[in-house]
Amino acid sequence: MDRLETLLTDFRPAPVEHWNPALCGTIDIRIDRHGDWYHEGGRIERAALVRLFATVLRREADGSHVLVTPHEKLTITVEDAPFLATDLVEVKTCDPPELVFVTNVGEAVRLDRDHPLRIPGGGPDAPFVPYVTVRSGLEARLTRSVAAELADLAITREGRLGVMSSGQFFVIDEAGTAQSA
Repeated sequence: MDRLETLLTDFRPAPVEHWNPALCGTIDIRIDRHGDWYHEGGRIERAALVRLFATVLRREADGSHVLVTPHEKLTITVEDAPFLATDLVEVKTCDPPELVFVTNVGEAVRLDRDHPLRIPGGGPDAPFVPYVTVRSGLEARLTRSVAAELADLAITREGRLGVMSSGQFFVIDEAGTAQSA
């Protein structure tokens, strides 16, 4: 648990699900597939500013991503997932044990029914690239090293490969969503 506490920042998302201002347009902010944020072509270097923007990020029903405040809503570009899962902590002191991902903005995400895995299909030769739901349709793509850690924790249960977290078995499937069983 100490390791998890040292990884986390003071990240607290805003209650964006309660804010419904009119769309004001588009802002030239882009999140690339490596989790880097850009404004007008220049990389945003200040981690605190990225965390601030991440607190007001929301995914709309049409799949677009917006930064939203009580008074404004601006569309941004997200190349893949807006977050990266950069660390995985196995919390064995909980009953039942949990797997907790930490994102590149310091947000903790417990692998559970509300925060499942998604593993896009692509056939048996497709790379293993899992995603975890962070909140309200926003996902974090597991970095290669975190995906390898997750795979190392996999067990076989009833002929299926998966991981246990929060009392649920999440099937690691070659296509579709990793389901809790």
